[in-house]
Amino acid sequence: MPRRAHIAMVSIPAHGHVNPNLEVIRELVARGHRVTYANDAAFADVIRDTGAELVPYTSTLPREGVEAWPEDTISQLDVFLDDSRAMLPQLRAAYEKDRPDLFLYDIAGYAARILAENWERPAIQLSPTFVAWEGYAQDMAPMVDALKADPRGVEHYRRFSAWLADNRVSETDSMLFVGLPRRSLVLIPRALQPNADRVDRSRFTFVGPCFGDRSHQGTWKRPAGAEKVLLISLGSAFTKQPAFYRACLAAFGDLPGWHVVLQIGKHVAPEELGPLPRNVEVHPWVPQLSVLEQANAFITHAGMGGTQEGLYCGLPMIAVPQAADQYANADRLVELGIGIRLDTEQATPEALRSALLRLTTDASVAAKLAAIRKEVREEGGAARAADLIEAELPPPR
Repeated sequence: MPRRAHIAMVSIPAHGHVNPNLEVIRELVARGHRVTYANDAAFADVIRDTGAELVPYTSTLPREGVEAWPEDTISQLDVFLDDSRAMLPQLRAAYEKDRPDLFLYDIAGYAARILAENWERPAIQLSPTFVAWEGYAQDMAPMVDALKADPRGVEHYRRFSAWLADNRVSETDSMLFVGLPRRSLVLIPRALQPNADRVDRSRFTFVGPCFGDRSHQGTWKRPAGAEKVLLISLGSAFTKQPAFYRACLAAFGDLPGWHVVLQIGKHVAPEELGPLPRNVEVHPWVPQLSVLEQANAFITHAGMGGTQEGLYCGLPMIAVPQAADQYANADRLVELGIGIRLDTEQATPEALRSALLRLTTDASVAAKLAAIRKEVREEGGAARAADLIEAELPPPR
């Protein structure tokens, strides 16, 4: 049995960077390890709920839901770099006399990799999203060249490399430092990874989504007599879409055999939707995974969390992307042959209904979904991640 160790996790105050790894932390604590988790105090409650100890630092990132992020890529890169530069001395002071046996770090937790190298400790990245593949630099060259053609981009990469050199890191190419960790556990299904066949398996291991017990969120029960269930949800951030919801009601209201669960978020009142068909229930929020485990299809904005849940449950998906990585996720579902992408302006009642009936009556879609569902569940989740982390623990000093 692995010895009890001090494992330090370093992340940033953003739900998309914290939530995917919480069950890994909970599993390590359950195995008897002392786990400290460095993050802004705003995330104290969710971190302590895992059994980990909060190591607070003050983040300079825009606060979620309060301050706006810059829109251009170079400014966004600068925000992450400046936060890491501010984070590093705080973590160095916090851990100087309590050095971990091993560091875990989010893709934006650059400071942890620096400390690990300075203190000769192993470090493992926990990636909540896609990772680099062989040929990634060449594939991304047009975008990178455009950034480096901008004087602000040149200055960003110069500052980043100088910071790494000043902190005695062996890899001072900032793009390689960020994109090619020595070891990484990828917390998404391999099925979602672009060019998965070109990912270095010695560096990256896909453990899939790490879902835990969500009974505290409540449960949902399939109504008696419902032959098939459709969940419609645009997540939590992009829900102010009353016209889209009305299109869904027109598409699926009274559709024979189908019961519809419509999550509308907090920005739309049910009254804005007009009369509700008898087969539709509307909620500001639902326990999504509980619904999906009993559903037959899913209309989603294709956020990383919802997309993974859909794959885990083996559901055909109609993707209506709204921002960021959702477009890439939607396209990936199409590539896998298990989804249809409809951008918001294309999501008419006729297109929505046609897409649902096509996906749910195609035997080849069902076969592909069954294979993906099996693969995702066999990736191992939090338990396998903990096994792999324990395998990297150094011998006692």
